[in-house]
Amino acid sequence: MKTRPLGKTGIELPILSFGASSLGAEFRSITLDEAMSSTRTAIDLGMNFIDTSPFYGRGMSEVMLGMGLKGIPRDSYLLGTKLGRYSGTHFDFSAKRVDESVHVSLHRLGTDYLDVLLLHDVEFVPLPQIWEETIPAVLKLKEQGKVRAIGFSCYPLKTFHTVLDHVEDQIDCVLSYNRYTLQNTSFAEDLMPRLEAKGIGAMSAGPFSARLLTNAELPEWLKEPENVKAAARAAAKHCADRGVDIAQLALQFACEHPGIATTVAGSANPNNIRKWAEWLEQPIDRALLAEVIEIFAPVKNIGHVEGLPENN
Repeated sequence: MKTRPLGKTGIELPILSFGASSLGAEFRSITLDEAMSSTRTAIDLGMNFIDTSPFYGRGMSEVMLGMGLKGIPRDSYLLGTKLGRYSGTHFDFSAKRVDESVHVSLHRLGTDYLDVLLLHDVEFVPLPQIWEETIPAVLKLKEQGKVRAIGFSCYPLKTFHTVLDHVEDQIDCVLSYNRYTLQNTSFAEDLMPRLEAKGIGAMSAGPFSARLLTNAELPEWLKEPENVKAAARAAAKHCADRGVDIAQLALQFACEHPGIATTVAGSANPNNIRKWAEWLEQPIDRALLAEVIEIFAPVKNIGHVEGLPENN
């Protein structure tokens, strides 16, 4: 698996990382064997950066991942988790909870340090707390050696810029999701020039945009507008008519950008993980890619609203 540097951290990440949200039974029930097998398969195939959060499965993802990592040398993988979001409605970015959250995560994961720690979905809270209280608390953990690199994640571009206005000289990386895909490249166009100028590492999650860019049935909770969904169905059919799974094209495209250190994709199915690794070994179909980009042109960069109204 190819690797790229995460900004100025000295950390090298695989271009495709293992997202452990599925280990929290976020999408279906899973077994311990599936959790362990998918984790080990990802590491064996070079997806040795693993991204999780106490939000995923309300702690279950971290617990299952910790069990899956037992017996694997700590220096053979990189580990990232988050803090601040603990359920669909429970957010706590207080300094007190920062310390508590990280120590609980370390216990669940069976480690004494994290390679990456992110503030999770900061758009759901009044933003001044992030730079006045949360980031200073996280920096203390970094000074103590419990964390190697710190940053934050969110969806609205406005939120990224607002927070960066206050912390861009203090953080190491950011994580965006569903904003560098076949349909939406706003992360690269709007945000990455600023990140690159400061040497801040760029990570992206959701290459399949919550199944939008797959042949799977679209979930009821998918928030994208109907015209975006219609374009995605048309693009999927266009790919299928040419004998290609749109998910393959989506993954290849997402992982190709040289400025994005890693793309995070998750599954509790080892077969999916093996398939993704195989896809990345194959050349991208440039003609098909151009045709699919054209299908998405009328709905390019159209997304949805997340978080507090003032943060969008």
